[in-house]
Amino acid sequence: MNMTRRDFLATSASFAGLVATSRLGFGQIAPAATPVAFSPKSAATADFLKLIGPDQAAQLITRLEGTNSDIKHKGLKTIRGVPDAGGNFLTGYPYAEFYDWDIYFENLYLSYFGVSPYCFTNLKEFLSRQWADGYINRSLIKQRDRQPFKPFLAQLVVLGAKQNNNDYAWLNTSPADATVPENGSYYNRLKKYLAKWFTYDGDYNGLPTWNSADAAGTDNQWSRAGELGAFEVEGVDLASYLVRDLRAMAVIAGHLGKTVDRQAFSAHADQLCYLINEFFWDEKDGMYYDRNEKRNGLVRVKSATCFTALFCGAATPERAKRTITERLLNEKEFWLAYPVASYAKTEPDYYQGSHNECNWRGSTWVPTNYMIFQGLRRYGYADVARELATRLFTMAVVKNPVLREYYNAEDGSGLGQTRFWGFTALYYGMLLESYLDYDSSDLEKPARPILLDELGVKYDA
Repeated sequence: MNMTRRDFLATSASFAGLVATSRLGFGQIAPAATPVAFSPKSAATADFLKLIGPDQAAQLITRLEGTNSDIKHKGLKTIRGVPDAGGNFLTGYPYAEFYDWDIYFENLYLSYFGVSPYCFTNLKEFLSRQWADGYINRSLIKQRDRQPFKPFLAQLVVLGAKQNNNDYAWLNTSPADATVPENGSYYNRLKKYLAKWFTYDGDYNGLPTWNSADAAGTDNQWSRAGELGAFEVEGVDLASYLVRDLRAMAVIAGHLGKTVDRQAFSAHADQLCYLINEFFWDEKDGMYYDRNEKRNGLVRVKSATCFTALFCGAATPERAKRTITERLLNEKEFWLAYPVASYAKTEPDYYQGSHNECNWRGSTWVPTNYMIFQGLRRYGYADVARELATRLFTMAVVKNPVLREYYNAEDGSGLGQTRFWGFTALYYGMLLESYLDYDSSDLEKPARPILLDELGVKYDA
């Protein structure tokens, strides 16, 4: 049956108790570190520490220090042929590829420590390689045929600038080693990259399409976003990311004194929100679905990406309520033991585990989970967001001895890369974000190094 808000509230306290007594019923437990004596900076942090208990607090500190060491010694790479690009390049993968949305989520984690240089190193290199028409490849090493950088570049700029006294002036400069010097300044390159996205719009309705599931970052969700080169699915996720990148561009333009641009970016974001509601909403199912523009119809595949309309704020309050209570909290679909499942359990191609692939047809992944978490908080479902963060903390810290790339949503077992130091590290901070009423992805409010300030954990860059 569907989990109602009342059902959730009735079970939330008991689940939190399981976290506090985490040696009961969660399978293999990571060895407890030596208990740490904390002097919480705030009452909210004191409540957070009380919830997880001293053993798991100590374990968290140990895990944070280990992850930060892995980032420093394994995750910072140089790129052959780029001897002087402003610093080392950040990656969460041992095979040294550099992806698009990964660097955004990885830098959200690093912002917990006030570490911002890597918001700019990969970013500037991607922008310097821009093609004349505005296209930017979604990875630095492998050329992927017509797979653009997902719309997170402007958001990454804002994340970095917020940690550096709102310094946006560098955007008026141009990369010295640009592939196409004529594209001009970093700011102009951002504008061209966003404009390029809206050329992938075969029916001219204002909603661009994904190249494929692979290009969307949801590798094997072919039934949702299509095979390589399909260019037929207008994604709820794609439109939502574009809304946020347009709003980020409005912030950037405002700081640079470009009033006309600021107004244009804001208006375009508002228009996209309208289109999301006009074309993607299904009243019968109470869900936003992707749309196949070639077939002129909705793609009725229930994916966690369909909840991204909450993250960008496009959902109306009434529709947010329905999609949360009827779909997200449905224990037969997405709200499994370790939510949020990347595909609803009712989908015919749903499965857990991995067939030597990155499985997005049921497994739990941090990019969608983090966006859903903040979307829930945006719409007033802070208690549900905390429940989500609590389960994910239990999965990542209590149930698994090391961080993994993604997880089985039914039993919480780790999958993919082992001892991962990439974006999954956000699970270490989400629950504290909930207690502090903080959103590291907020485009307007100041950034806070919450793990440094509240727990005293440093990243020794």
